[in-house]
Amino acid sequence: MSTTPVKPAPVICVVGARPNYMKVAPIIRAFAAHNPPIRTLLVHTGQHYDPAMKDRLFADLELPEPDVNLAVGSGSHAVQTAEVMKRFEPVIDEHGARAVLVVGDVNSTLACALVASKRHIPVVHVESGLRSYDRRMPEEINRVLTDQISDVLYTTERSAHDNLAREGIPAERAVFVGNVMIDSLRASLPKAVPADVLLADAGLDAGRIAGGYGVVTLHRPSNVDDPDVLGPIIDALRKLAERLPLVVALHPRTHGNLERFGMLGRLDTPGFLILPPQGYLEMLGLMSGARMVLTDSGGIQEETTALGVPCITIRENTERPITVEQGTNTLVGIDPQAILAAARGVLATGGKGGRIPELWDGRCAERIAAHLHDWLLRFEAGPPAGS
Repeated sequence: MSTTPVKPAPVICVVGARPNYMKVAPIIRAFAAHNPPIRTLLVHTGQHYDPAMKDRLFADLELPEPDVNLAVGSGSHAVQTAEVMKRFEPVIDEHGARAVLVVGDVNSTLACALVASKRHIPVVHVESGLRSYDRRMPEEINRVLTDQISDVLYTTERSAHDNLAREGIPAERAVFVGNVMIDSLRASLPKAVPADVLLADAGLDAGRIAGGYGVVTLHRPSNVDDPDVLGPIIDALRKLAERLPLVVALHPRTHGNLERFGMLGRLDTPGFLILPPQGYLEMLGLMSGARMVLTDSGGIQEETTALGVPCITIRENTERPITVEQGTNTLVGIDPQAILAAARGVLATGGKGGRIPELWDGRCAERIAAHLHDWLLRFEAGPPAGS
């Protein structure tokens, strides 16, 4: 009598918000290409709930449609985290899980890691050990707690191992594999949409950037939720825009707050070219052709370092210090004079040259697949006899 072989339980890969997509896409491909393939189940929590943007990112990254969409949507941190946990556990009940792989530091990352840990399922955290040491950031709480309950911790830079050691995490759990986000960047760069094409398609005068341009993204609550912080930042950017046209990809949160604070008119200046939130290929095209990028995004700090484009980070701290120490990033805080001074320095000198950090080579996902395959076999075999 022939029997149909039983499929092994999948490794459940979780995406929740936009930055997760760029990290999971190459991992899914590497798992499928591994010999033997590593079976996966892609779960989208719906934390990033703009359907058009989600569909666009999945297409840009050639990421398959999720097997499960939890459709959580927005809410407070507590509500969102609890809702993800409540909806994720039945997925494990239905499909099983060899492991749960989470990336980054969003609420979905911590929520799904907690469910897996309480079910005694191995937790795999990609992008472990990054620390800003600012516990006011929700992402910092998510990073610290996820690392504490993870069984395998994949790191993007060697300094992350020192952070984990200080928190009592055994060294053998952490594996330096490089930056999987750079895998997506390298694979996608040939398809990036040039800035002049993007502006022309948006009905803006692409000729305005013929002599060079900067790119601006702002979205962090600490920068955009307080008018006494946001106003001076916008005013500093207005002064910079007198010398360099600035393409501003305006985040919905930032747009809403500018409107609420009565500041939306400050964007009405010839130096600003205002765009709505952009897809991944569009942002790659904007950044790769820019003279500088001004941002408060963690991922963009990494992407600009990989692209060799000067980055001015409008934050008091960063969880990605390697982009400052080795890359093209300059951390300036939120003081408008410091922002302007750094930007004028880039215009005068071309900015920091930097170098691409170790193992940011586009092959990170392959290393994760190879290591995790062997680790799971050892884990599932159990401890050696007599141990």
